[in-house]
Amino acid sequence: MKTLKITLAVTVFFLVSGLANQMTAQQLTGREIIDKVYNLPTGEDQTSDLTMTLINKSGSERVRKIKQFTKDMGDVEKSIMFFTAPADVKNTSFMSWTYDSDKSDDQWIYLPALKKVKRISSDSKSDYFMGSDFTYDDLGDRKLDDDTHKLLREETIDGVDYYVVESIPKDEDYMYSKTTTWIRKDNFIGLKKEFYDEDGELLKILKIKKFEEISGFIVITSSEMENVQKNHRTTMILNNVEINTGIPASKFSERMMMRGI
Repeated sequence: MKTLKITLAVTVFFLVSGLANQMTAQQLTGREIIDKVYNLPTGEDQTSDLTMTLINKSGSERVRKIKQFTKDMGDVEKSIMFFTAPADVKNTSFMSWTYDSDKSDDQWIYLPALKKVKRISSDSKSDYFMGSDFTYDDLGDRKLDDDTHKLLREETIDGVDYYVVESIPKDEDYMYSKTTTWIRKDNFIGLKKEFYDEDGELLKILKIKKFEEISGFIVITSSEMENVQKNHRTTMILNNVEINTGIPASKFSERMMMRGI
């Protein structure tokens, strides 16, 4: 399935590894490089435990525990997450459906205090998710041709060769004016991504701290999103990852959001 997501349920989307490619930078355009990042094997389904830590400018931390599930159904990829701790967010759930077409993704959130599932509107996609440094839009799908991709240069950092690709949205009203991604040449993992605000100023930086091979797939198990303008960070640590366990399609519904794990 073709996706570019920072979704928590699929181990941060646009940065999942692909197979190594032997073509040179001269043979690849920016679009072709990003296409290889988008179209990557991740397995039919995945279950994991996520620890999300919110860190403010004074260094104070808020830790949140999440159980998450993802399933690729061919024309749609579905993910659902359940907050298990602390008490103030326990039983909150979030679900996202990402389509392998031009259709915009669908998202819902369940707030137990209201006992109601709320659909995330397009106007709310720029809101930040549960106090983190990820917006709802970050957690959704970014289609390949939503942006114009340009290979800016090649860089070598700590002995690793990278493509540096700039992506500019075709929609002038999009929340980011551009993004810049550092993508490893050997396996097409994007290890760093910069997000620029509507005024062209650097807003956020996403960094991949660790990735592992699990059941034959490369999974990002540690990452950090930093909002440089607010001096606020969100770290994500993934544990107990299981792939291709046969998660039923019925897991991904509004009824399950309200019912919980």
